[in-house]
Amino acid sequence: MAGQFIRLHSTDNVVIALADLATGTAVEGAILPAPVPRGHKIALIPIAKGAPVLRYGQIIGQATADIPAGAHVHSHNLGMGPHSTDYPVGSEMRALPAMAPRSFMGFHRADGQVGTRNYLGILTSVNCSGSVARFIAEAAERDPAIMRAGIDGVVPIVHGTGCGMSGVNEGYDTLMRTLKGYARNANFAGILLVGLGCEVLQVPDLVGQGRLRPDGNFRYMTIQGAGGTRATIARGIKVLREMAEVASEVRRAPAPVSKLVVGLQCGGSDGYSGITANPALGAASDMLVAMGGTTILSETPEIYGAEHLLTRRAVSAEVGARLLERIRWWEDYTARNGGEMDNNPSPGNKKGGLTTILEKSLGAVAKGGTAPLSGVYKFAEPITAPGFVYMDSPGYDPCSVTGQIASGATMIVFTTGRGSVSGYKPSPCIKLATNDEMYARMAEDMDINCGDVLSRGVSIHAKGAEILDKIIAVASGEQSFSEQLGFGGAEFVPWQIGAVM
Repeated sequence: MAGQFIRLHSTDNVVIALADLATGTAVEGAILPAPVPRGHKIALIPIAKGAPVLRYGQIIGQATADIPAGAHVHSHNLGMGPHSTDYPVGSEMRALPAMAPRSFMGFHRADGQVGTRNYLGILTSVNCSGSVARFIAEAAERDPAIMRAGIDGVVPIVHGTGCGMSGVNEGYDTLMRTLKGYARNANFAGILLVGLGCEVLQVPDLVGQGRLRPDGNFRYMTIQGAGGTRATIARGIKVLREMAEVASEVRRAPAPVSKLVVGLQCGGSDGYSGITANPALGAASDMLVAMGGTTILSETPEIYGAEHLLTRRAVSAEVGARLLERIRWWEDYTARNGGEMDNNPSPGNKKGGLTTILEKSLGAVAKGGTAPLSGVYKFAEPITAPGFVYMDSPGYDPCSVTGQIASGATMIVFTTGRGSVSGYKPSPCIKLATNDEMYARMAEDMDINCGDVLSRGVSIHAKGAEILDKIIAVASGEQSFSEQLGFGGAEFVPWQIGAVM
């Protein structure tokens, strides 16, 4: 590493600029013929057209033109090229050494789960009941009989689907799993389900698929059955007062870190994401897993090209096969909808230095650390195996987090290089900045700065330990910045698969 650039692997033929470099800057003996922004790639040696470009010791694409040493390597001369790799399942699966257990202060639920928050939720079966759910929540948060000590708030979970859809396809099943998962999330102390009454996703069908909450603190109604808007609001407030009595009796108590379920996310990534925040979060993930906790990696379009790094860590051939089945599903899904897997990176990602989905994916997978891959799940499927697991989802952040929370995540940790802002009630979200400049500019939104991994030489392990400390503090009740700012009311985004009719 030099002060102005970094080479990430001995086999790489590019380095990453750590500052805005001017024309004429010397890089490993080559002179820059043009300026290169920080976070972007510079060719170390001449790279012939069609030759692979390597970062992290992995192929991130092919040169689309001859690239001289010292040249800026980006969209103008680097493309994805053919994507193929081998999948030696389990070849690098290594159990982590156990770590001394730690504890947090959480809300113990009847089914053995432990929540990090104690919300009452108003879940909707269809878009048509969304406004009424918000009306009930607004009235409830002004009601002292509901907002009593120990209750963190009332969360309306509203969305834009539930009707105008098939009632027998994959999209319907996915929405059903998502709503059931939210009803059972350990951060809710009680759930009121509100429907309209005539929608495709019928409230009796959702309720009739099994007991949604083992504690019984669950009620449901339809607007048509209750007699309209005002009658539904009045009835909803009465029900929430009863539910609040039960919810307020639960108090924080010590729980082992093994009860935490943490969703790992990144958004607004840049050229630093795979160098600082993502590997630091990976280190924190390994620590949690070594203590018996559960971490969830997702965003299948953003592991594309790096899935072989996960299959090598699979605990069984079945787990490896499940991940590859999801990859093949996505290849088919994008093809039949006129898309492509290289739709990522976004314009913001590219401005930050990322060029191909292969490059982005290699950095994104770093969030998962080195722990064995113990399970692979569909979107919103309940997580049943502790450890490091994978849940299939789109790369669209709010949708991906929605699936993770439905699968059981009680915490979200989110890395960003461009400066994403969001929150995800009922699960608190911790934001990690990848670079000093963005952190300084958006310090009121970022909980931890990981830019000091490069600027001050903080080790990945030390930064991971700092992240773990923050996870435990927020799990125990400390508010993250996104919570302080009031985020979380607009980020419930179920994955809509199939035709809207």
